[in-house]
Amino acid sequence: MPEKDEQVELIESEAHEPATDPTRWDFEEGAEIVPGRYALRKLGGGYDYEAYLTWDDRLYSLVVAKCLRPHLVHDDHARKSMTREAEHLMRLNHPVVVRGFDAILDGDRPHLVMEHLEGPNLASLLRRYGPLPLEQLLPLSLQICSAIHYLGTEEIVHLDVKPRNIIMGAPPRLIDLSIARSFERAKRITGHVGTDAYMAPEQCDPTRATIGPAADVWGLGATLYHSVSGHVPFPRPGYDRDRDEKDNDLRFPQLHKEPEPFDKKVPVQVAEPILACLAPDPAARPSIAEMVGAIEPLVAQLPTKPVLRRMRPGRRR
Repeated sequence: MPEKDEQVELIESEAHEPATDPTRWDFEEGAEIVPGRYALRKLGGGYDYEAYLTWDDRLYSLVVAKCLRPHLVHDDHARKSMTREAEHLMRLNHPVVVRGFDAILDGDRPHLVMEHLEGPNLASLLRRYGPLPLEQLLPLSLQICSAIHYLGTEEIVHLDVKPRNIIMGAPPRLIDLSIARSFERAKRITGHVGTDAYMAPEQCDPTRATIGPAADVWGLGATLYHSVSGHVPFPRPGYDRDRDEKDNDLRFPQLHKEPEPFDKKVPVQVAEPILACLAPDPAARPSIAEMVGAIEPLVAQLPTKPVLRRMRPGRRR
């Protein structure tokens, strides 16, 4: 078992919450979530759920159980949200999208069962080591494009493409479908949805344009921008969440600002398609196919890894 699992590092730390908090399950090691499914250790939690590294007897494997928090077990909105995520997980099947194995949506412990992914998320790598080299960035870009394209063919918008939702395995995985919507449901969104720094302008203010597949293109662009520069494209210095959350101009600088310029070290051929994804107008953004068309030639130009020929015993070069 790895020392630290980072699949759910997207989740905020809960170390300072009281141990008897009624909003938490706090399963101990070996606690039975449902028959045949045992919590091993807590991975983290979000507003609606807790996630546990779990042993599943039927699968005979480690999995992740995403459990609806106890105070929300009978909350209709929370149950509907988990049901929607379960439907997406059970329906989707792509090598770069996290897989779901089961969903218990009734009873006292509603939860989803997903594959356990070992490896850091992209956000943690960027924090520790800084921007990705092009040799890593460009192939990763194609793989995430593949996942977004697939979701689009299934008429699903992820709505939360960001570094914390990309697990850097082999292959990488796009995770967390908790706010994903069908195309039809996305059109009806009227409020903020997503993670502030990676939200397309129409996610920040749905009155600007209809939310659709182009929102994921924007999320891709913001993610690649962060990956190549080491910071988000629209920083907001001095922002105070408690004080400024209702001020859209302060909370979402992408509504009225241009992205910060890239360092001169970033090749123009890399910078241009990324910046094109961040166009304020959804119709002006490239399609995923156009992004792939721009990136593939750059991948082909990357230096290949040298192959060392096997030497016969006693032979000298």
